[in-house]
Amino acid sequence: MASVDSNLEDLMSHLGEFGKYQLLQYLLHVLSGLTAGLHMVSLETIAAVPNFNCTKYIIEPTINDIIEKTTCNYINNNKTYDCIEWNYDTSYYKSSIGMDWNFVCSNRWKGAIAKSAYMLGVLAGAVSLGSMADKYGRKIIFCISGTAQLIIGLCVAFIGVYGDYYTWVIVRFLFGIFGSAGAYIPGFVLTMEMVGPTKRTVCGMMFQMTFAFGIVLVAFWASFIKDSMWLQITYALHAILLLPHWWIMDESPRWLWAQGRYQEAFKIVKNALVINGSNVKLDINNYIKNNKQSKNQINNDDDDKINKTYSAIDLLKTPNLRKKFLNVCLNWIACAISYYGLTLSSAKGHGNPYWNLALNALVEVPSYIFASYTMDKLGRRCLSSTFLLIGGTCCILAGFITTFPILISLIGKACIALSFAVIYNYTAELFPTVLRNTAVGIGSMCCRFSGALTPLLLLLDDLDKSIPSTIFGIIALLSGFLTLFLPETAGQQMPETLEDGEKFGIGDTCFTTCLGRKNTDDVYDVALKPMNVNETEKSSDSDENLKN
Repeated sequence: MASVDSNLEDLMSHLGEFGKYQLLQYLLHVLSGLTAGLHMVSLETIAAVPNFNCTKYIIEPTINDIIEKTTCNYINNNKTYDCIEWNYDTSYYKSSIGMDWNFVCSNRWKGAIAKSAYMLGVLAGAVSLGSMADKYGRKIIFCISGTAQLIIGLCVAFIGVYGDYYTWVIVRFLFGIFGSAGAYIPGFVLTMEMVGPTKRTVCGMMFQMTFAFGIVLVAFWASFIKDSMWLQITYALHAILLLPHWWIMDESPRWLWAQGRYQEAFKIVKNALVINGSNVKLDINNYIKNNKQSKNQINNDDDDKINKTYSAIDLLKTPNLRKKFLNVCLNWIACAISYYGLTLSSAKGHGNPYWNLALNALVEVPSYIFASYTMDKLGRRCLSSTFLLIGGTCCILAGFITTFPILISLIGKACIALSFAVIYNYTAELFPTVLRNTAVGIGSMCCRFSGALTPLLLLLDDLDKSIPSTIFGIIALLSGFLTLFLPETAGQQMPETLEDGEKFGIGDTCFTTCLGRKNTDDVYDVALKPMNVNETEKSSDSDENLKN
């Protein structure tokens, strides 16, 4: 794997933790979070299905028929006659794809499939474009995705009016690849590689906050633009914000350095120092010379140790790593399925659907702020478990309690959002350097896949309105309880080798810690052992890969 040596760290250290240059670049990066959140839930408005009544049945009942009538059919003499035309409540939505193509009754699955297709597109984009960003650069994938967002977003609008359902779903899948993954992931990585270590947690949380503001924009525009085609066009045009990035956003100096493009990396850092008002004079020749010497020293070391690779199978071979890995995967699933479940169902509640959707997003803001300031103080395990348990309880209560159901759902959403934010850091810290990127990648895949299942689970409310929220709540409660058995990582040095990862956290659960039975010295004697030069370099390299 590519080595990110101490020369690069020394070069980047001159930029400081978060100067004017980092701020300007960060403001460019977070725009990808805004568009990602906007496109993720746009179907809640452009394909909305308001309350409806049947206006025509396949065979109309006569006056003398004794029937049991619903909005989807009527039953007469044990025979069911389906509805074929509906009248929709236009108090809030004047038009939508869901109304035009009748995503109701026996066709309700079409709306769910469209949402799942987008989520699967996000999964495909995270896997494919994430790897391409590692190979070809963060900036070019970011800019290509921004352009694709605009083009495909406009295609979604026109196909929704002039095309057919199946073509529209396929284009929605492609839209997911670039709409909520293609620019968002490189943008997040660029931020993590640009700011100093002490600012990464706060910047990461604020990045996720812009995702929530994107959801607010969905509700904002929908409250003014009542034509679904023009509403989708408006959503798509937000990608214009990402087009100037090709000229004003810089590539990651860390990525350039790792590719051997030292002159380009040095030029960016030099320009950043000027913007930050620093008078430091740097000699690129010294950095390149020292970097070559470091590489020569690495090449003379034990090749077997350096070139040894690990796979996801290694996460399952040993008992402690296996338990932590499966536990964390369930945590990702619980966070994603509850988060998207509450978000996608928010516009269907009582009252103004735009306010419901906007509030459902805004409640995330205090969660991210709270997590930013307490994650290091209270610990990852405490925050993740506590708020999963509270959020899961709220999910279940919202399905059964008729008094203030929206308020209960909002509290649950805030708690789940906080847990969601914590799991990114928690996963990275639980696993050894040699498997860290793999663990986070698989966790993210669990997240995307469960997000794709969420719209399908929401169809179960045809059986009983409380079933979807109960399922979300039970999964969150189970994960919240099992999280108590994970070790705490706050203030601990992260494990490096596979052996470190297996020993890391043995005997450290919430229960043993509270009862004072954990022997820290025995548990972490390997995980905290001093690293030699080679291990330090490998650790730096893997940490950079993790950000990718």
